[in-house]
Amino acid sequence: MISQEKNSGSAADVPGITDRAHPVTLREVAEAAGVSTATVSLVINKKKNARIAADTRKRVQEAIRQLGYRPNAMAKNLVSGTSKFIGLVADGVATTPFAGQIIHGAQDEAWKHGYALLIANTEGNVDLEKDAIAMMLEYKVRGILYSTWFHRATEVPETLRESDFVLVNCFSPDSLTSRAVVPDEAQGGKSATEILLRGGHRRIAFINTTTPAPAKDGRLQGYRDALEAEGIAFDPELVLEAYPDQEGGYGATGELLKLNVSAVYCYNDRMAMGLYDGLRENGLSIPEDIAVVGFDNQEVIAAHLRPPLSTVSLPHYELGAAGVRMLLGLDLPSGEGPVKIACPAVERASVAVHSAA
Repeated sequence: MISQEKNSGSAADVPGITDRAHPVTLREVAEAAGVSTATVSLVINKKKNARIAADTRKRVQEAIRQLGYRPNAMAKNLVSGTSKFIGLVADGVATTPFAGQIIHGAQDEAWKHGYALLIANTEGNVDLEKDAIAMMLEYKVRGILYSTWFHRATEVPETLRESDFVLVNCFSPDSLTSRAVVPDEAQGGKSATEILLRGGHRRIAFINTTTPAPAKDGRLQGYRDALEAEGIAFDPELVLEAYPDQEGGYGATGELLKLNVSAVYCYNDRMAMGLYDGLRENGLSIPEDIAVVGFDNQEVIAAHLRPPLSTVSLPHYELGAAGVRMLLGLDLPSGEGPVKIACPAVERASVAVHSAA
């Protein structure tokens, strides 16, 4: 039997529709539409096989619109066992300008598929992290992205294992089966070196970091790979190490100038910014006397140096988006270990064709 409950008039005719001080209830929608609460529930939940007359359905929908009724999402979550939320737990991404693109990418990708993002920034506080994950589990999130502000190994919190999860910008060395997306540091290092090779440079220095990290090893490997592909022997004497900030780059200038190189690739943009100062103090011009390439593409640095710095971009936005796709099963890893996301080259004016080439 098709429900054709008595029409009590338009929803707009019901008094008290506007200026309400409390959330609209299911019963109020039913009264406005002249139907039972059971019928309203069937319309709201779009129950298949529910035999409701078109006119009745239209009245219910009109009442919902006029009253501004919002379904109880938590109640629906309890019934379905999941929600339209995806959690993101980060140790500092939200307060790190360029790494914040992880959130942007994840949010955009989540919206594409009908999900909203719940974000918890823990600043590395273990207790806060535990509480954040517990809260997300209570909200029955579809899954959780667990992210760090720089690429590193991490331990997977035990509470995280209670949910579907993907590691973003980090990986678990003890669990190769844990899904993870990370930057392709070796490819990025190769791309950075190739910018200089395309400019005709052959004697290229690399200023690496003193800090142990996957980026330290990967970016050095990429440098070596690019040289090897051009038939240039790797010379360990051309590899320096410095603290990965402006002062580190500035402090490495003296050692660099002893190497008689025409170009230098820096571990990151902050280091390159310090090197700019050191080179200028020694009367050298960029790129005429020496070419410089960085890594990270921190826009507030790289694009505004003079000359603007050629660099390689860390794919933070793509990491966040890829994490969501992996969580939803749209992108599946092809094997064990983290999925690596390419780091694209960004060529600016800090590299010129080498006249001695």
